[in-house]
Amino acid sequence: MTMLLTVLGIAMFAVGLLFSIAWHELGHLSTAKLFGIRVPQYMVGFGPTLWSRKKGETEYGIKAVPLGGYIRMIGMFPPGADGRVEARSTSPWRGMIEDARTAAYEELEPGDEKRLFYTRRPWKRVIVMFAGPFMNLVLAVAIFLGVSMTFGFATQTTEVAGVQQCVIAQSADRDTCAAADPVSPARAAGLRTGDTITAFNGEPVKDWAALSDRIRDTIGPATITVERGGREIVLNATLRENMVAKKDADGEVVPGEYIPAGYLGFAAKTEILPLSFGASVDRMGGMLENGVESIIALPTKVPDLWNAAFADAERKDDSPVGVVGAARISGEVMTLDAPAQNLFAMFLMLLAGFNLSLFLFNMLPLLPLDGGHIAGALWESVRRRIARLFRRPDPGPFDVAKLMPVAYVVAGIFICFTLLVLVADIVNPVKIT
Repeated sequence: MTMLLTVLGIAMFAVGLLFSIAWHELGHLSTAKLFGIRVPQYMVGFGPTLWSRKKGETEYGIKAVPLGGYIRMIGMFPPGADGRVEARSTSPWRGMIEDARTAAYEELEPGDEKRLFYTRRPWKRVIVMFAGPFMNLVLAVAIFLGVSMTFGFATQTTEVAGVQQCVIAQSADRDTCAAADPVSPARAAGLRTGDTITAFNGEPVKDWAALSDRIRDTIGPATITVERGGREIVLNATLRENMVAKKDADGEVVPGEYIPAGYLGFAAKTEILPLSFGASVDRMGGMLENGVESIIALPTKVPDLWNAAFADAERKDDSPVGVVGAARISGEVMTLDAPAQNLFAMFLMLLAGFNLSLFLFNMLPLLPLDGGHIAGALWESVRRRIARLFRRPDPGPFDVAKLMPVAYVVAGIFICFTLLVLVADIVNPVKIT
């Protein structure tokens, strides 16, 4: 049964991956057609073609390797200075440029002269190239908000799940009371499991974050209003200073860091609760911020990935994962002992995170990524504006093909990184259990 559930999770992720790729390329396709650019091909996957059908002027198909996709637009790069597009140099670097330029004019037909990608104004090219990653962002946001506002997330509440018997510093490497440990303020005040704290020092509290901050800011006498058995009871407590976990600006616990603060001594109950639209947007913003930080930190992850793949080192929880690793996690999710709706929500969040990563990664201003073409179109717009400002001749389209040698280097680095992640995902995968 476990194997069947694992295969089901992997299959679900494969379907979600294919849909995400097709959705990305649909953004490019729809905007390219909107601006009159001819698109001979729309393909999901790479390698041999498994299925294809031509509709109108575009061939739609699915290829064997579901690790990406593409649309082929006519005239991605402008012709050379002499107006020719065929290769004509023995220089390896120049050959790369000319090969890319020639490929951009494959299947050129009569009438296509006005339907070339490079002939469109820069802002239209930006829209065409941005539309793909933007579709992934839209999908990520839609999934995230849907899960957040209908199913919800594990959230600490103001209900008491347990009362600490004594005061033990959270930085201490023990969880049992010693004879010299003082009684916890919560126990001394008579707080009980099942109580719901409704007010602190006479002021109402609606969520755990606000209550936690109030407790941390208080050392000494305090009143705690609780709901118990349908009645409100006011308890008197004397909070003590203790070493507690540090929180960051977003209210999240900073692992391994502790500060002195007020201490009451109880555990808050955790429930899965839907979030409001505003709270969901805030949480999505935090997810986006973490994604940007993760992309920036990718180069620093290489040593840990190498050690995890080839030196039998521990694979860290924040280690980058590829398609294989994400599929394994999806399979593992389906084997967890939890209600089906919980598992489905976890799978959807995994798919949302994958689409968010696709958006951020493709927006890097490097060829051959979409962000590289966007940067090229923006630079063309800037230099044309400068030329007009100083009454100079129009410099013409920016020849992105000249950056193809750099694009090959970047692609080589990406391929090496992808292979390293693949090996790590196979021999030392990230696990959620």
